[in-house]
Amino acid sequence: MSSQQFKYSTSVVLYPILILFLVWLVFWYQVRVDYGIKSFGIRPQKLEGLLGIFTSPFLHGDISHLYNNSIPLFVLSLALFYFYKKIAWKVILYGVFLSGFLTWLIASNGNHIGASGLIYVLVSFIFFKGIFAKHYRLIALSLMVIFLYGSMIWYVFPIKDGMSWEGHLSGLITGLVFALIFRKQVAKPERYKWEQPDYNEDDDPFMRHFDENGNFIEVLPEDELEGEAEMDKTLEIKYIFKKKKK
Repeated sequence: MSSQQFKYSTSVVLYPILILFLVWLVFWYQVRVDYGIKSFGIRPQKLEGLLGIFTSPFLHGDISHLYNNSIPLFVLSLALFYFYKKIAWKVILYGVFLSGFLTWLIASNGNHIGASGLIYVLVSFIFFKGIFAKHYRLIALSLMVIFLYGSMIWYVFPIKDGMSWEGHLSGLITGLVFALIFRKQVAKPERYKWEQPDYNEDDDPFMRHFDENGNFIEVLPEDELEGEAEMDKTLEIKYIFKKKKK
């Protein structure tokens, strides 16, 4: 993958802003219009709780909960759309579904709400995808994610009451699974022409400027070479010898 594939576009910023706007809009509706929608989270092992798989990322307990999720959601989705724009929506939409379904399966009780499950999907996916990529920019991105959000790993364990560690664990697993699924689309470092398997030194215009000993030689364009060849055929040099008179 060349650096040309990491191109900025309006959608890189527009989509994360749109996602964040929807989350805040739902919270505004929850606070101002219908506080009862907060109950539409993931309710484990209950048929009515399956709806929460799709609604829970937009629901939050309070403004502090929303604020703590907003910054990492924006930063990580921004990185996702910049570095992995071709599969960004797949990671987000399928990530919401799979991590939510896993939460519904493994959680024991409660009403699981918040965008943290999706955040863990993004952290996990971006980290593992960068490790698999072997591309310096993506590896650097993985290290940056660990630096910023590495401490989140502790919250996949039941160490804090009232926090959906099952949702976090489900997001972590989902991100890893997606990094493996999309492994064939892993970016590869750019290979120069002389690194290609079918590279032939004789066909390289640059290498024609050097002889077998590495000395620089002047190489004329083919049209000029043809012109000189024609001139060699037609050019005749005549020497007239005159005997010097004594």
